[in-house]
Amino acid sequence: MTDTATPRPPRPRPAESPQRRPSGPPSRGSRRPRLRVAVTAALLAALAVTVVDTLRAGDNVSDPGRLLAGYAVAWALFAAAAWTVRKVPARAATGLVLAGSAAVALAALATPPRTSNDMFRYAWDGRVQAAGISPYAHPPAAPELARLRDDWLFPTEDACEDWGVTRTDSGLCVRINRPTVPTIYPPVAEGWYFAVHAISPPDSRHKPLQVGGAVLAFGTTVALLAVLRRRGDPRRAPARAALWAWCPAVPFEAVNNAHIDTLGVLLTVLALGTATAGARRGALLGAAVAVKLLPVLMLPGALSGQRSPKRIARLLAAVLAAVALSYLPYVAASGAGVLGYLPGYLHEEGYEPGHVRRFALLRLLLPDAAAGVAVVVLLALTALYVWLRGDPARPWRGALLLTGTTLLLVSPSYPWYSLLVVALVALDGRWEWLTVTLAGTVLYLAGRLLPGFSLQTWAYGAAALTVLLGACLRSDRTRQMVRRRRAQLPITV
Repeated sequence: MTDTATPRPPRPRPAESPQRRPSGPPSRGSRRPRLRVAVTAALLAALAVTVVDTLRAGDNVSDPGRLLAGYAVAWALFAAAAWTVRKVPARAATGLVLAGSAAVALAALATPPRTSNDMFRYAWDGRVQAAGISPYAHPPAAPELARLRDDWLFPTEDACEDWGVTRTDSGLCVRINRPTVPTIYPPVAEGWYFAVHAISPPDSRHKPLQVGGAVLAFGTTVALLAVLRRRGDPRRAPARAALWAWCPAVPFEAVNNAHIDTLGVLLTVLALGTATAGARRGALLGAAVAVKLLPVLMLPGALSGQRSPKRIARLLAAVLAAVALSYLPYVAASGAGVLGYLPGYLHEEGYEPGHVRRFALLRLLLPDAAAGVAVVVLLALTALYVWLRGDPARPWRGALLLTGTTLLLVSPSYPWYSLLVVALVALDGRWEWLTVTLAGTVLYLAGRLLPGFSLQTWAYGAAALTVLLGACLRSDRTRQMVRRRRAQLPITV
């Protein structure tokens, strides 16, 4: 009889301490996120340097070609950074978005305005209000305001040939555009000018308005991150917000030129980021409209899919109330003069005869008399579609469609008009609409380089084709995803 020993159970291995890490070199997979962070940071540093170098190169009159080349490099670096950040982990990407937004904004503070003299009107309007005078009461060249003039906004004869300086018929040298007409800006914009003037040190000139533009641009980045995390995909939120935070239009137009459009953009993002279509959204949209009129195009998107008469009435009433209340103190001071030069500006839209024309794309197909009517019809149909078929959970999608279509059809030569489009692109992720901003930039800077060339048609035509191509690609991608999901579903009888 043989004894059979009971097999001894294997001795359990001691659990590996959680603090113990492999002593060898990091794996290839662990190095990739760090590499992407480093590459994105390097691209953002190059973008900030390019912004400074471009602004120091000159203005849009003395050297538009050099300026256009700098803009092209900045857009290329922006596109590369926006592509690389897509694969960066969300936490690191958020840090890059905020740091990059601050860096490019600070870079834009390097010089005075280079391509627009609108800021000088802002500074003047703030000064006039601080003196207790309505900005709608008198034009800058009026003798009633002579005591408020200084050598910065009203330079001496020696500086009358500098960039941004014009001469009135009476021989007065002034940096303010349209010095013989009252201001055109709505009351919330005027309130911003007064607030910036009130907290600015004496003789600080252009810098406070530029710093204010940087604060608004960075605040919009923060608002976009918050809205996208709460109402969108948190993983994609940083990459989406980067489309605004790093877009070259922001440092050049929102900060260096300090365009007031940025305040309207921030209010619009906050309005569309609210939970439902109601009084709060309406009040914010009304405030945005009282900064500049373009945000009125947000209304169909803000009401996307809304059928309740009470909700619609509540939002519209809040919009009207916000606009009316903002105008009230200025109406008390100036009466009907609060419209200022706005009717005349809307008539001319800043277009120079023979160089830039309204409705450039439609004029290729229709006679001049019919182009304007066609634009009205097309925009009305687009607004109706956005209201009836829009996504209530993503009101910015319909707002982007209507606003982008409006700019394509109207074809303005001012790139700062499309700052609103840049923010809507960041909310929705449809990057192809950024070509509308590019078209306006190219038209504004290169018009002097190509006299007689139909640059407006080519620039906006290329933007329209890009938008259509993007829509087609997204449609095919959506169909493929639906087919794959259907193929994965189990067959039930």
